[in-house]
Amino acid sequence: MNIRGEGIQDYLAIAEVNRLAFGQENEAKLVEEIRNSERYIPELSLIAEVETAVVAHILFSYIDLVGEETLRVLGLAPMAVLPHFQRQGIGSALVKAGLEIANARGKSMVIVLGHPQFYNRFGFEPSVNYGIESPFPVPEEFFMVKPLQNYQQNYKGKVIYPPAFATV
Repeated sequence: MNIRGEGIQDYLAIAEVNRLAFGQENEAKLVEEIRNSERYIPELSLIAEVETAVVAHILFSYIDLVGEETLRVLGLAPMAVLPHFQRQGIGSALVKAGLEIANARGKSMVIVLGHPQFYNRFGFEPSVNYGIESPFPVPEEFFMVKPLQNYQQNYKGKVIYPPAFATV
């Protein structure tokens, strides 16, 4: 398996991975909308290849944390692995690689809406532990935060996702 940043030549394969992993078009459209916005961070759109075929994709992009001031933080969404490649550690490898790149780039935190059993192993904790409010009516344990090296105590408030996320 090889993990690398996406290239233009990967766009169709990434869309297909998202369609097959989620069983719908929404996440593929989300990736495309983020890619065409100022929220996109090329170095944090990663793919996993097996024998040169794209089998998984992860995207970290900017979202807003609105409190006393509006801060840009990272949102992890979506992460997709082709169904017949799931439960083989590929998604975990993508999360680890993305977190390492984000940390090396001096980012402050990553926020995810996902399964605690999966994300807790990477150091994600419920966002309420950090004074961060979810914009979604979900159980607290599903909306999580992973502080990175540049995290500061003033990172508190309510998460606001860009309009691209409204269709997911």
